[in-house]
Amino acid sequence: MNMVNGYKQSRTRGQTEAEVTQGLIRFTRERMGRGPGDIRTRIVHDMVIVRMADVLTPAERALVRTGDTELLKQIGSKLLEGGRPELDRMLQEATGYGIASMYSDLCAEREERLIVFVLSGDPEPRWQ
Repeated sequence: MNMVNGYKQSRTRGQTEAEVTQGLIRFTRERMGRGPGDIRTRIVHDMVIVRMADVLTPAERALVRTGDTELLKQIGSKLLEGGRPELDRMLQEATGYGIASMYSDLCAEREERLIVFVLSGDPEPRWQ
């Protein structure tokens, strides 16, 4: 596979989405202590949209039962921001573009985290 500017050329959208998924599984295992039970990644124009399910540890589930989900959201956001350089490298390698901005939220009741990466460019034309 040819590499141009750190990007693996000759890849389909599905292969690129799968590479991002695997990178995020590794990242969450290393940073958060466990990977998600389920993860879905989609690339839409200049956005990488990731939905992770079954993301809470038993201790986090206990915290949810107390009603203090805001703390979980803050911790998750801090851990993602702290790993942004690593996430940027992973997305650069997979898509050819780094992160322009990043957004995330947690629905503790559904044990779901949503992350949206806005890329510094649009890989979409490669697959049309």
